[in-house]
Amino acid sequence: METAEKISITTKTLASGNCQVKFFVEDEHQPQYGYLLVTEPKPVGDIIEEIKNRLERRRLEAMNLNPFFPLPPSLEDHHFYLYSA
Repeated sequence: METAEKISITTKTLASGNCQVKFFVEDEHQPQYGYLLVTEPKPVGDIIEEIKNRLERRRLEAMNLNPFFPLPPSLEDHHFYLYSA
């Protein structure tokens, strides 16, 4: 399912040399914000695409509620945090 959400980002270089990306998902039904840790320089388009991929992965994991085909729990992603706005 393709969503028409708008994602805006701001970046901050950390003392470690990594880049912290704060993003906002502007969706009238479920606005969200979060953080992504980027360990190497990337173009803005690649960062937004990575955020979209991770959001989609979270949606798919949340929808997988079939008790007959349980999936092993996914590992926690310490580089991607998502919150409701």
